[in-house]
Amino acid sequence: MRENAIRKLWAEGKPALIGWLGIPSSVSAELMAREGWDCICLDMQHGAIDYADALPMLQAISTTDATPMIRLEGSDPARIGKLLDAGAYGVICPMINTAAEAAAFLRACHYGPKGNRSIGPLRAALYAGADYVKHANETILALPMIETREALANLEEILSVPGLEAIYVGPSDLAASMGYSSGFDPEFPEVYEAILHIAARCRHHGVVAGIHVGSVDYGQRMIAAGYRLLAYRSDFRLLQWISSRALAAMRRGAPDPAVP
Repeated sequence: MRENAIRKLWAEGKPALIGWLGIPSSVSAELMAREGWDCICLDMQHGAIDYADALPMLQAISTTDATPMIRLEGSDPARIGKLLDAGAYGVICPMINTAAEAAAFLRACHYGPKGNRSIGPLRAALYAGADYVKHANETILALPMIETREALANLEEILSVPGLEAIYVGPSDLAASMGYSSGFDPEFPEVYEAILHIAARCRHHGVVAGIHVGSVDYGQRMIAAGYRLLAYRSDFRLLQWISSRALAAMRRGAPDPAVP
C-alpha cells in the first residue's frame, strides 16, 4: 500500500504542512499539490466542494507525493466511507465534543474488527495498491476536531479513546465557543492558553495535535508548542489576500506585497 507521507514525517519528529482547498477545481488541487505541501485537504465542510468535485481533485493530487485528506461536514459513516473509497488518506471531522462521538468517528474510518467501515475501496485501491484493505486501518488517519468549550472540558476522555492517534484544533470556533470573536490566530489569553493546554495534553497521551493557522509567525509558535500538523490559510484566502494587495500596489505603483 502506498505510504502515508504524514505518518513518515511524524515518525521522524517533523511537522506536516497542509495545503487547504475550498475552491472546487482539479486544476487548483493539482497546482497546490505540486507546490510542495506535505498533504492537501479538501474542505467539504466550509468549502464549495462536493463529491463530484472531490473525485477529480483527489485524482489530480494523486499525480504528486502530497497525501490527500478531506474535512467532512460531519461524522456520517456512509459519507466517510464514500470519500475514503475515493482515495482520501485522512479524514478531519468537525464538532467532536465527547469521547463517545470520537469513538464512533474512528469506527467509521476503520474496517472491522477495529471499526464498521464497509469494504469497497473503488478508487482507493487504484491509488493505494491492491493490498489496500489489508493495510488501510494502519494507514488512514482519522482526526476529530477539538473546537468547542464542551470538547475542551472532555479533552482527557477524548484523548483516552482507544486507537486515537491525532486531533485537529479549530481555533476560530473554539474562540467563539469560549465567548470571544472568531478568526485566525486567536491571542485572547484564555483561548491561547487552551490551545497550548491541548498540545500539552496531546503530548502526554501520545496523540498528535494539529491546528489551522493564519500566519507564519503563529504557525511557528504552534510548532514550538508541540503541534505537528498545520494548515495555513486556504487557496481561497491566499488568492483573496494576494489579489487585494497586489491590486492596491499596482494602482499605487508600489512594490509587490510581501507574503505574510
